[in-house]
Amino acid sequence: MQRKPTDAELEVLQILWTYGPNSVRFVNTELSKNREVVYTTTLKMMQVMTEKGFLKRDTAQRTHLYEATISKEMVQESMVNKMVDTVFQGSTLKLVMQALGHEKTSSKDLEAIKKIIHNLENDQQ
Repeated sequence: MQRKPTDAELEVLQILWTYGPNSVRFVNTELSKNREVVYTTTLKMMQVMTEKGFLKRDTAQRTHLYEATISKEMVQESMVNKMVDTVFQGSTLKLVMQALGHEKTSSKDLEAIKKIIHNLENDQQ
């Protein structure tokens, strides 16, 4: 991924990843649940996101539908890799310790983490 989405663009992407292709009005309504957002601002942002290649627009119907062209996993991987490189000097351990050290991790999550570690260890053998 050439450039990462801005925080505002990530909010739009989260809505489209959750609900699938949708109209500007729908996205604006969802964004407005957290803070007041003007429709024309959402429209302009989604047009810019289309120009950047983050979204594609289906104009087949009267109401244009926008769809994410980048996957959630691709964005997450790109952002985590950049964070590990820039904030944690390339240390995945430091990232994991920071994440586990500041939140109450459920036993279910800890078991899932142990399973991932076990699978990674088996893959290296």
